[in-house]
Amino acid sequence: MSVSIEESWLKVLSDEFEKPYMKSLKAFLQEEKQKGYTIYPKSSDTFNALNHTPFDKVKVVILGQDPYHGTGQAHGLSFSVQKGIIVPPSLKNIYKELSTDIPGFTLPDHGNLTQWANEGVLLLNATLTVRAQEAGSHQKRGWETFTDKIITELSEKRTGLVFLLWGRYAQNKAVLIDKSKHTIIASAHPSPFSAYNGFLGSRPFSKANEILIKQGQSPINWQIS
Repeated sequence: MSVSIEESWLKVLSDEFEKPYMKSLKAFLQEEKQKGYTIYPKSSDTFNALNHTPFDKVKVVILGQDPYHGTGQAHGLSFSVQKGIIVPPSLKNIYKELSTDIPGFTLPDHGNLTQWANEGVLLLNATLTVRAQEAGSHQKRGWETFTDKIITELSEKRTGLVFLLWGRYAQNKAVLIDKSKHTIIASAHPSPFSAYNGFLGSRPFSKANEILIKQGQSPINWQIS
């Protein structure tokens, strides 16, 4: 696996790349490519969440499950799609909640959330790759061990982070988070199947900013331009 990761993260995670599970994952990904499968996101974007949000700059963590598996969508940030791609339903609901939660928020004409990542929002999927057009195809191959390690390192070595856990899958990661040092804001997932069961109206974005401000940190600018 050709690894290009931001320096502060590499210091935290370098040992992981020598462990058996990661070597097994590397072999699996190579096998997928040899079989002719297309893998999303492209390899240079696999670690985008880490590369845009250095370890010591993380303020908020938003956990997703899988990368998007449609053509041109995934680029290494959870819930985000590249410019020029139709905004997916879950992200539409995220924008809908922002429009009522954050005063003055205006709907962007794209779904690229890189600005959030650069603001200190770690947009982390539990699984970092997927086979094209096959949702969940790279689950339970090792990525979850790696991303659980990311969450654990943040929990142990940082203080005052805000974790936005949307849906049962993300909420199951709460066991990795030290609640005496960090804040968890949990709700339903923004998917159309569950958004009306507790995501819409939950005000996660303003709540996160209120917590950051109380801790003496600058809030996140949630507006996407």
